[in-house]
Amino acid sequence: MYCPTCGNEITVELKYCNRCGANLALPPSSLPVVASEPVSLTVPTIVIGLTITGGLGIIFSAIARLAEMHVHPAALTWMLLFGMATLFGCSAMLIRFWSKMVGVQRQTSTPQQNIKPAFERATPQKLPPRFESVPSVTEHTTRAFSPVYREPSERGPQ
Repeated sequence: MYCPTCGNEITVELKYCNRCGANLALPPSSLPVVASEPVSLTVPTIVIGLTITGGLGIIFSAIARLAEMHVHPAALTWMLLFGMATLFGCSAMLIRFWSKMVGVQRQTSTPQQNIKPAFERATPQKLPPRFESVPSVTEHTTRAFSPVYREPSERGPQ
């Protein structure tokens, strides 16, 4: 069975979900629905823009100062490439971070359509009967041996 709120797999005897704490005895229509608020992307856009602008300013001012000190042009090119790659990576990580945050905020608490609530699910089908196991090779073999005759001198003291 599955929780109607979060979709976590649960057992029949549970009254509350172990993951989200939802009451499993209530029908899903009586569960509170959280209204999702519109997500403002103004602040993330400003932060990403400032990051890119500040990073470009730092990179190009550092390259300009190194060029005034007559550093080899190949070294300047590599420093510029590594600086731009670092700036691109930081910006990409910020964009990815905020896109995930927006996705989490936009999610509603409604379960997926293919998951049935715990009280509507049918009882699980029984497993097919097991085949009888093969008897052990060593089972009851000592009883099947015929007694071996030993001479009285071999038997030891009685």
